[in-house]
Parts: sequence; structure tokens; C-alpha cells
Amino acid sequence: MSLNAVKGRSLLTVHDLSDAEMLAMLDLSDWLKQRKRNGVRGDLLARRNVAMIFEKLSTRTRCATAVAVADEGGTTEFLGKGETHIGRKESIKDTARVLGRMFDGIMFRGFQQSTVESLARYSGIPVWNGLTDQDHPTQTLADLMTIREAFGTLRGIRVVYVGDGRNNVATSLMTGCAKAGMDFVNCTPEALSPARDILVTSREIATRNGGTVTVVADPFQAVRDANVVYTDVWISMGEEAEEAERLRLLRPYQVNQALMEATGHLVDGKGIFLHCLPAYHDSNTDFTRERGALEVTDDVFEAPYSRVFDQAENRVHTIKAAMVASLCGAVQTAGE
Repeated sequence: MSLNAVKGRSLLTVHDLSDAEMLAMLDLSDWLKQRKRNGVRGDLLARRNVAMIFEKLSTRTRCATAVAVADEGGTTEFLGKGETHIGRKESIKDTARVLGRMFDGIMFRGFQQSTVESLARYSGIPVWNGLTDQDHPTQTLADLMTIREAFGTLRGIRVVYVGDGRNNVATSLMTGCAKAGMDFVNCTPEALSPARDILVTSREIATRNGGTVTVVADPFQAVRDANVVYTDVWISMGEEAEEAERLRLLRPYQVNQALMEATGHLVDGKGIFLHCLPAYHDSNTDFTRERGALEVTDDVFEAPYSRVFDQAENRVHTIKAAMVASLCGAVQTAGE
């Protein structure tokens, strides 16, 4: 499918792409990844300038964006927290209108979904959501790309997300899997279940694509026959005050070797582990030194079936695809 219709559009949630457009975006990501590996020097973003507005700390999103733009001949300008007047001396609306006169696109990573929506509304240029408290569409694209690389397909693959089922990663992935016709299980304690409206919408999308979306509280029941077991941190940025309650709720949801073995797919090689990172899998960080491993144990994180660093690399290729699609539309993907 052509991505011509995506030209000029923002990517604020997974819903901003039709089912077919999302899959076409993955095809473009595959092509761009192979092109880079073939040593092709790209120019699809030549003379394009991208502003990077980051309210939150970042390793993968910041580096992936900078590399993605540079790979195709463009430039980025990093605008970290406290480095601009946005939200303090100047409104988001005014900042958006200024940046829209200077840049070709904006990558935003921050807290409120309303901020990225305002940037898109008033800047007049494409805006990409690199993470908000509500959505994480660029992560979902990288997740789906990694799964398709592992299995050669998405349709019919069973994905089980274990942990905080209402967070941005879980709900964005749930939507993406539904759009791809996959079987998605949100494994979470009842107190952290996804909002009903999000769940209903995801189920409707899954039904039209031949997939399913279910919510299961018991981890060992949830992971039976899972091809993908996915988890994320238990305490996201801005939720530190809830640490004690989160640990109490989620300790039973730790992804360990016993849980992975319960999938039944470690022997036949049809099971993988994913994590969007950073991961508290050992005692080598300030946070885990006293607490030990949290959402995943080291033996799972470092296992041959762990694809977390493929997943991290794929942030580059999917962000690049999103930007190329928004700024260029269709590109010639054959005959390189």
C-alpha cells in the first residue's frame, strides 16, 4: 500500500494510522533497515530540520530520532526541559507556531497528550509522539517490527503483556496488535486493568481483523501458548510516589524463567521476550541495588530468546519510517 496519504500528517496515537497504513509503515521500516545495512547513504530527509522537544529523560527515543534523521540527510535540534520558554513564559500554542515556521517536523516526548496535540494543531507541520502518559505509538511500531522479524508474520501471533495493563506501552501495543489481527492478552491485576473504553475499542478493531483481545489476571494462565511475553517497568516516570503500592500489586507478575517455560514455546523456539527498556532486571542500577530484579529476572533478560536489543534498534528504523512517510509520502522501495 502507498503511504502517500500519510504525507503531512502527524502520528500522535496508533489510531492515527489505518490498519493497512500501519502495516505499510512496517514494510517501509524493513526497507529502510535493509537499506542502511547495505551501506546506502540516504537523502530522503535532506535539508529537513526536526525539533526534538523532550520533557522526559530518554536514551532510545532521543538517540533513535537523531540517528534516523541523520541517516537520511536531515538535522535535529534538541530542546530539553528548561531550555525553552514553552509552558512558562510562552504558551504551547505560541511555541508551536514559532517552531512551525522554522522546522519541518517535531518529535515530542513528555507527559500530557494534550501537549503533543496542541503542537500538532498549531505548528502546521507533522508532529510525532515519542511518548506521552497516554500513548507510545513509535514504540508500538518497533515492537511489531521486531515480532514480525522473529516470526515472519503478525497475524495469529499470541502476545501476552504482563504487568501494569493500563500504562501507555500496554494500551498502545494492545491497539497495534488488534490492528494487525493478532491475539493479545493483557495480563494485569484488576486494579491496573486498562480503561473500559480503550478495551472496547481494541476488541472491536481485533474482531474486524480476525484477532482477539482479552484481560487475564493470572500470569501462568495468561502465558499459555504465548509466542511473545512482553513487560515494562512497574513504576513509570512521575509515579515514584506510588512505589510501595506498585511493588505490592506487581510482584506476582515478575517475568522469570518459570513463567517463560509456562508458554510451552521455549523448546520449539516459537517464543520470545520483549521489553521496551530500561529494564530493572539485575542489581546494577541505583534503583535495583536494594530491591533486586523487579519486572524481569536477569536469566530471562539475557536469554537467547530475548529480543530486547533488536527491539531497541528498531526504534531507529520505525521512527525513520514515520518521518519519511509524513514528510515525503511514498518512496521508491525497489531497485536500490
